[in-house]
Amino acid sequence: MNKKIGAYGEEVSEKFLIDKGYKILHTNYKTKIGEIDIIAKKDNVICYIEVKTRRSTKFGMPCEAVNYKKQKIYRMVASRYVKHYANKTVDFRFDVIEVVLKYKKCYLRHLENAF
Repeated sequence: MNKKIGAYGEEVSEKFLIDKGYKILHTNYKTKIGEIDIIAKKDNVICYIEVKTRRSTKFGMPCEAVNYKKQKIYRMVASRYVKHYANKTVDFRFDVIEVVLKYKKCYLRHLENAF
């Protein structure tokens, strides 16, 4: 069930980003180290985006799950991505998109430069 919820959150987030003018470069970019949910580009900035989907905020906001250890992994995966796909002089940032599914509604919050 959690994988289904996560996949739904990523799908909703992709649509949100496209509507905001982002170009999706990769989804579920995987390396041996870890994975980045969405890699997108807008205004010559590459955005490495972690999507966190929850059914409630009972145990805190979804972004709170992106702790220091996870941030370190995202940075390493992003570094690998740049080596293979991106111009090394391009700007980049790390974003988090929170998706909360509550009362048959979907609440989404995009945190730019989250870490």
